[in-house]
Amino acid sequence: MSWFRNVLGSGEPGVQPTGADTIARLCDRVQSSTLLDDRRDAVRALKSLSKKFRVEVGTQALDILINVLQTDRSDCEIMGYALDTIFNIIAAHLEPEEEVEEESPAEQEARMKQEVQLSEQFIDIFLKRSENVSLVLGLLEEYEFKVRWPAIKTMTALSTMRASQVQQLILVSPQGVSKLMDLLSDTREVVRNDGLLLLTQLTKGNANIQKIVAFENAFDRLLEIIAEEGASDGGIVVEDCLLLLLNLLKKNSSNQTFFKEGSFIQRLAPFFDLKTSGGSSPDGSWSAQKVNNVNLMLQVVRTLVSPSNPQQATSVCQKVIHQCGLLKQLCGILMASGVPADILTETINTVSEVIRGSKLNQEFFAAVNAPSNPPRPAIVVLLMSMVNEKQPYVLRCAVLYCFECFLYKNEIGQEQIIATLLPATADVQTVTAGQLLCGGLFSQDSLANWFAAVALAHALKDNTTQKEQLLRVQLATGLGNPPVSLLQQCTNILAQPTAKVQTRVGLLILLCNWLSNCQLAVSHFLTNPSNIPFLTAQVAEHADEHESLVQGLCAFLLGISIIDNDNANSSFTKESLRQLIAKRVGEESFIEKLEGVSKHELYTQAAQKPQLRFSSPDAMLFDYEFTSLYKHLESQIVKAIQESDDIESKKTVEDHDNIVTQYKDIIREQDNQLSETKKKYEDMKTEFSKQESQLSEQSSQIQQLKDQYALLKAQHGVNNTGQDLQNSTDLHDSGSEEISRLQAEVDDLRQQLADKDSAVEKLKNDLTVAEAKAVLNTDGTEEGNGEVSVVQTRLEEQQQEIQELKRTLAEQRDEVTKEKQRADDLSSQLEEKNNIPIPDNSALIAEKAAMSTKISDLESKLSHSESEISQLQSENQRLQDEKQDLESRLSSQGEGAADVSQLNDELQKLKLENERLSSEGQTAKEDVAQIRQEQEDLLVLLTDTDEKKDKYKEKLKELGQPTSDDEDGEEAEDEEEEEEDGDED
Repeated sequence: MSWFRNVLGSGEPGVQPTGADTIARLCDRVQSSTLLDDRRDAVRALKSLSKKFRVEVGTQALDILINVLQTDRSDCEIMGYALDTIFNIIAAHLEPEEEVEEESPAEQEARMKQEVQLSEQFIDIFLKRSENVSLVLGLLEEYEFKVRWPAIKTMTALSTMRASQVQQLILVSPQGVSKLMDLLSDTREVVRNDGLLLLTQLTKGNANIQKIVAFENAFDRLLEIIAEEGASDGGIVVEDCLLLLLNLLKKNSSNQTFFKEGSFIQRLAPFFDLKTSGGSSPDGSWSAQKVNNVNLMLQVVRTLVSPSNPQQATSVCQKVIHQCGLLKQLCGILMASGVPADILTETINTVSEVIRGSKLNQEFFAAVNAPSNPPRPAIVVLLMSMVNEKQPYVLRCAVLYCFECFLYKNEIGQEQIIATLLPATADVQTVTAGQLLCGGLFSQDSLANWFAAVALAHALKDNTTQKEQLLRVQLATGLGNPPVSLLQQCTNILAQPTAKVQTRVGLLILLCNWLSNCQLAVSHFLTNPSNIPFLTAQVAEHADEHESLVQGLCAFLLGISIIDNDNANSSFTKESLRQLIAKRVGEESFIEKLEGVSKHELYTQAAQKPQLRFSSPDAMLFDYEFTSLYKHLESQIVKAIQESDDIESKKTVEDHDNIVTQYKDIIREQDNQLSETKKKYEDMKTEFSKQESQLSEQSSQIQQLKDQYALLKAQHGVNNTGQDLQNSTDLHDSGSEEISRLQAEVDDLRQQLADKDSAVEKLKNDLTVAEAKAVLNTDGTEEGNGEVSVVQTRLEEQQQEIQELKRTLAEQRDEVTKEKQRADDLSSQLEEKNNIPIPDNSALIAEKAAMSTKISDLESKLSHSESEISQLQSENQRLQDEKQDLESRLSSQGEGAADVSQLNDELQKLKLENERLSSEGQTAKEDVAQIRQEQEDLLVLLTDTDEKKDKYKEKLKELGQPTSDDEDGEEAEDEEEEEEDGDED
């Protein structure tokens, strides 16, 4: 206490100061004292109180201590005291205190948790300023033990709690990693060892620091320390060095390449020279530290040849390991006796990855023999351990992994294994790999069944030749029983109801690997008629979780039987199997069972890496290579199952295309017909144009003949006798009278049509006036009746006029018919007259046919006009009926406003009907005008006909042919008419 009194000063007698008061006075002394000795003594006092009063010292003195590190760097002693105090503040003290040795586990756990939380809080306060980490890193350069060692411990405590934050601060600090690497060269073991721990902590998960440490010559220094410490027989320092090596190499391809190119792999070989090692106990057992050291060094080797590394880098490392003799040393440990199970298991895993995919190393391993009498191949010894259920589970898994790696891309090794099963090469006196695999395949141990099935599946992987060779294997089932094939025996065991799930899964894995990409094996499998029904029944059942895996694998095997089926078996062709699945299972259910396997947790776990890592034997259901096969073929099987649907869909599409094609053909044919019709129309139009031109030419020729005839008549008219003149005059008078009569009839018809038009127009005006009056004077009943009477009168008059027009048209039609008959008679007389050929007789015939056609058209138009008149008459009758109904409604005008409104509606309807009647009357008017035009054309035609008759008679007379008196009289009349026409001209 005298020392405290000297530092703190004397207080009042009888008063004991508290810890907080003491720490406050010490902090004040550090800050205010001008003497270095006083500050040093105060910091030393804070160090002594920092464990007991950790919270008080941390809250009051942490910043003051950091300031001391900055201002008093010249004094190593005060620097050491300050670093020790900071370490005590931020480090979690997990060891129990002396006063509370008897605490319960719950209390101890609560205290540890509290310590860790307190450390995290102080570390966060310390790291708020990045300069603090740089300050501590700078103190690592101090060689003084009192400064360097506390600085190392402080950095270790910081990186333990806040590794990523400290790593980033070190990377940005100038020469930060180099300062750490200098610690490995310190001759003081405690500094070097703590430096190892600090580097191990800082290199976790940070590739940048790992690269910097590696290129700071860390590999060389670490291997030197391992050799100095006794290699595998060394202590904890060797373990720390190996842990740092693992951190630098794991998942860091750059450092692995540097390690390989720096020839550091060769320096690992002496570590596994266990013949001269002295780390074993007198009874031959290995010490725990040696087991740890060897185990870590094996992990270092595995890191260099891990399957997750790039293939090229792995191959180079495998070659170097074989060349430097390291593989031979590993095989020596594998075959040595007295090796602990943990070391043996890890050695098997290491050898597995060293030989995986390396043909040279696989050949070397195949030649390794066990030191037994007689010597046995190492692979056989390992298989004996795998099928032995008494061996540790992890050891059996390691042996299977080694067997898989030995056969990986090794067709020669596959052939050697299958050859031990074939009848011609099987040696019954020695134990072979084939015998061990068959023994394990049919043993009572389900795990041995699974191991053997998977191992045999790897012997067949991607090797069609060996799959076909394995079909030759025959098994004896008992005395007096015929041998059965290995394929049939596997299916027989699979069908046994007592078989465990693990056994069935292993056999299904074997069968799937065997049948995939091998049509001959599929054909042999389908030869047994009970295999397909069994698989179908298995898939169609409802089962629990593990049985669902069996169902999924059965579906997978069925799918392989479809995609690799050569249709050689007519009972089980591809199409028949598809139909069987569709009927018995259903496509959706089948695909669901397939997808259920790939979604299972154990499948996902097995697909992560080649090495088998399962927590218990019951979880051993899949391996890595089978998951790859399943992933590759699953989509093909689904596509093959859905192929039938695709065919039907394709057929439907084809039918639809055929229908569309037919419609296209029909449309194309119709287009062709339309084109032909258009062409015909154009041809007819052209022909019509030609006919019109010919008709025009004939008309002009007729006009020329008429002119010539008039000229000749004028020249020879004076020579004609008086009798001829008289006959001509009579004929002319008769024709003139007939024409005058027809002209008068036409004029009468025109006048009647004009009267009809005026009557219709007047009727429309009357209806409009009547409607207006009805709307304006709804109460004038008598006036409305008068208007209706007027409408009735007009309608009756219109009906009478229509009847008269109808009679007139009928009479005109009769007259036209008579004229037609007269023209025909005249033509027949001319043709019969002495059989004399008449010039231009063909033109006369054509004109006669044209006249007949026009007369027929005129008759049809007359018929159409009659039908129109009939329709007008019916409409007139309907209007009369509506008029009568209107009169009855007007008679009851006084019944109310509702009747008036209804009357207005009826009048509106009458107006609409009148408008329609007017339009139809207009149509009839147009038809009558057209008939009138046709009549005028007919008159012109008749005139032309008379002229032609006169011309023909004249020609007959010129030819000297006699004519009748009537004809002469008609000719005389015609000549007289022509002379009068000439005089008028």
